Amino acid sequence: MSDLPVRNGGQILVDALAGNAVDTVYCIPGESYLPVLDALHDAPGIRTIVTRHEGAASNMADAYGKLTGRPGICFVTRGPGATHAANGVHTAKQDSTPMILFIGQVESAFKGREAFQEVDYRQMFGGLAKWATEIDDIRRIPEIVAQAFSVAQSGRPGPVVIGLPEEVLFGSAAVADAAPARIAQAAPEASALVELRERLQAARKPLLIVGGSGWNEAARQALQAFVEANGLPVAASFRRQDLFDNRHPNYVGQLGFGVAPRLAERVRDSDLLLVLGSRLSETPTAGYTLIQSPRPTQSLIHVHPDSEELGRVYQADLPITASMPAIASALASLEPLADRPWDAWTAAARADYLAYSTAPQPSAELAGVDLAAVVAHLNEVLPDDAVISNGAGNYAVWVHRFYRYRAARSQLAPTNGAMGYGFPAAIAAKLRQPERSVVCFAGDGCFMMYPQELATAAQFGAALIVIVVNNGMLGTIRMHQEREYPGRISATALANPDFVALAQAFGAHGERVERSEDFPAAFRRAQQSGKPALIELRTDPRQITPQARLE
Repeated sequence: MSDLPVRNGGQILVDALAGNAVDTVYCIPGESYLPVLDALHDAPGIRTIVTRHEGAASNMADAYGKLTGRPGICFVTRGPGATHAANGVHTAKQDSTPMILFIGQVESAFKGREAFQEVDYRQMFGGLAKWATEIDDIRRIPEIVAQAFSVAQSGRPGPVVIGLPEEVLFGSAAVADAAPARIAQAAPEASALVELRERLQAARKPLLIVGGSGWNEAARQALQAFVEANGLPVAASFRRQDLFDNRHPNYVGQLGFGVAPRLAERVRDSDLLLVLGSRLSETPTAGYTLIQSPRPTQSLIHVHPDSEELGRVYQADLPITASMPAIASALASLEPLADRPWDAWTAAARADYLAYSTAPQPSAELAGVDLAAVVAHLNEVLPDDAVISNGAGNYAVWVHRFYRYRAARSQLAPTNGAMGYGFPAAIAAKLRQPERSVVCFAGDGCFMMYPQELATAAQFGAALIVIVVNNGMLGTIRMHQEREYPGRISATALANPDFVALAQAFGAHGERVERSEDFPAAFRRAQQSGKPALIELRTDPRQITPQARLE
């Protein structure tokens, strides 16, 4: 007779989470996984954050994964809960974020009959998640949970989706717990490092592009040591600006929306691209024009933790499979190059970056708040480790251009361009690391995707500050619309609520700012409020990008 205790499926699952060092779960409760909720009641090491929308819960789980490097955990109920949460799964996939989404499922005996809220999760998430499965036997819960942690963190990290049939959770069994997942790290071959150094030695205009996920602070420091020893210019891939201190003399800008024209030229003119971690997708390559696919005009050294990513889009001259900590450590140990003909190239690129990222004087022709002045002020007053989050919209171009990220894991921004991401992500950041300043930027359309999460922030005491950029329209789409169909406005105008009253209704601090010079005092008051705060900025609709006007 077994000495193992008899537990229901929900308890076995929560014990498996605890065994893998889970300390937070984000959820919308549902009757489909009641045994899990009951087990969480007696799990003092796991904090349960109840959101007001499944999409917000999944976005918070993604943000947790970005902040910690460990899988963010999300629970939602079957059917509509799963479809709502799909947004965060897509973000985690394109952002290479470790995440595990657990979804309640109908009883197995009812499947295939379109039972109440039934969805085939393997089919639904098959192309969206890194792995989508269901647990069909209570005895396999520990095994599959351990496998999920391994898949989510191995190679190119990503989201795992697990369906939980009702009888598996409500049933009982005597099952042994599995050991916590251990993640193997790929390391570069010695011959590849020799060739990398030889190719770098032969270059005249090299450019290092840093991106992807899986970085830790030791890897960031090792990368900086390698860069300093060899005088290399460093550009960040799209929304990965926090991987290298933007104040460092070797940092030369970001490759994404609003890329500096001169940096784009340097990518084209480079004779060697050393790419660490980035997939070099559509956005940082300007539609695969800065770096052509499949065969770039530049010599390409492509380092990625997943061998399946290498050669998928680009035929690199030197592909290297390695985790970011492993390649950074290996690069830092290389003997520095004595001959550096690119020093002037690096210095010029840095000068271009400083000129492009310095906020210009506000334009007298525009009414309302100048967003460049707001970002420049925050760049001056926020501590080095402040977390800046955003969703999608033209307003983010100001943030990426004029804010200089300094610390690791200080940028929470979706590379898949998901509207609404920034506010839930900021809540997750403030709850996870309350000692850090957390500021979210959101357009008026972006914020209205999840405004109800003000209730979550207030309930759990997340004293973040959200800056709502209100221009009364969906600005990015309006910009494209005016280019393609001038003067024919369709479906892009917004009738907004009173954002200040909305914030106050949830118990948050709320203010409206209509002049740039009033923002610093308003921001101080928001900081001093000690509770969630919303600052609405009234901006001129013509201010469509830092350098372009709508007309």
